[in-house]
Amino acid sequence: MDRELLIRPQVKKGLATIRTLLFLLVLFIAVIIYSLWIDASKFSGQNLTNVIISQKHQTLIITRRPEYPLNCIINNQTQTCPTNYPKTSKTKDQEDTSSKTECPNYFRWIHEDLRPWNATGISREMVERAKTTAHFRLIIVKGKAYLEKYKKSIQTRDAFTIWGILQLLRRYPGKIPDLELMFDCDDRPVIQSSDYRGPNKTGPPPLFRYCGDNWTEDIVFPDWSFWGWAEININPWDKLLIDLKEGNNRSRWIDREPYAYWKGNPFVAETRKDLLTCNVSDQQDWNARLFIQDWILESQQEFKQSNVANQCTHRYKIYIEGYAWSVSEKYILACDSVTLLVKPHYYDFFTRSLKPVEHYWPIREDDKCKSIKFAVDWGNKHKQKAQAIGKAASDFIQEGLKMDYVYDYMFHLLNEYGKLLRFTPQVPGGAAELCSEIMACSADGFEREFMMESLVKGPSTTSPCTMPPPYKPLVLAAFYRKQLNAARQVEKWENGYWESLNKKQ
Repeated sequence: MDRELLIRPQVKKGLATIRTLLFLLVLFIAVIIYSLWIDASKFSGQNLTNVIISQKHQTLIITRRPEYPLNCIINNQTQTCPTNYPKTSKTKDQEDTSSKTECPNYFRWIHEDLRPWNATGISREMVERAKTTAHFRLIIVKGKAYLEKYKKSIQTRDAFTIWGILQLLRRYPGKIPDLELMFDCDDRPVIQSSDYRGPNKTGPPPLFRYCGDNWTEDIVFPDWSFWGWAEININPWDKLLIDLKEGNNRSRWIDREPYAYWKGNPFVAETRKDLLTCNVSDQQDWNARLFIQDWILESQQEFKQSNVANQCTHRYKIYIEGYAWSVSEKYILACDSVTLLVKPHYYDFFTRSLKPVEHYWPIREDDKCKSIKFAVDWGNKHKQKAQAIGKAASDFIQEGLKMDYVYDYMFHLLNEYGKLLRFTPQVPGGAAELCSEIMACSADGFEREFMMESLVKGPSTTSPCTMPPPYKPLVLAAFYRKQLNAARQVEKWENGYWESLNKKQ
């Protein structure tokens, strides 16, 4: 009995020791896991990203990009730029170049737009000459943006253009070179090529804007509406692309109205006023259904009748330029409808790669009504071919113009531009540092809403797409020739159509 009494306390003591050791082991493991969790949180700014801990190697695998919400200061304090945003980032495909995607073909136009400076480079004197019509100078030095403003633009074009560039800096921190650029937010290009030809001429001033034409040297850049058009309540492009796709799904092409639809402001250009003569009347039906957009009335009615995603209801949609190129082109092309494109004089950064009869149907500028009627009659007779044209354009927009590629276009354009600079960019004395907080935190209404919606929340986990090479001269000439021949073929079909009708009368 005494022996049992002696053994039992020893057993109990041993069990207590084992329990203590197990508790300490569990606590030790918990501390290690917690420390790993803390390390992972450093990558995520204020929001912890999804993390997987590999049991074999204890390796952290980041499954989605870190997020850095805006840090808006309240209580009337001066808003400052954040200090915790990464100055650089490493992407998961940085070492494996085979996994990078190739940029869409329209990126090749970057080389063409910058060709005027290939031989000479861009001097500070050239940049200063671009100040004549510029709305602002943007400076990027060591990944930070600075602004020197010269005049107010139409509506908030300048604000959302600058906002877009700030989002690019957030998407690819440390990957945009030091640079200075001048930006003109007006419609028409102004740097005439003819002014800079000849042996004794200086190089043209590099001026960024939203569109160009065949007679000017302005550098084409994505327009402000990709981040939202606050004045007329058009959503940022990411959200609008989804809305347009849903709008397409609401009605099949074959079930849509078999006419050509257009809604817009006809008073900005004579060619649009001329288009209105093609509207249906008691005397004539040109297969067109045209509507005047009254933006004052729309604003009073909270833009309920101007949602572009609700306008994919006709088999054909007309695109016609206004004072210059029109923002509406991408909305029309995304509709699955056949785009009837009245002969344009201007281009934006992606439209030069669109092909007649493949992505759109060309319409004569000088005989719109007959041209529209023939296009609609041809499409209604060749339904499968017409539907394929509409689908090709919609796919081009949905896949080739998604926001990832818009940012990549900006990335490559600014990097190629930066390579041409023959001076060291400097921050002017009167320039103010800009960041997303300074712009968005003080904004209100649709402006603030769209900025918050289009905010890039953190560095991209993938590298930009790979730039295609420049066009070889013979290849570019063949491309132009093919474009012209396709348009001429449509004109021949149209002439034959009307000749046949006239003979029957």
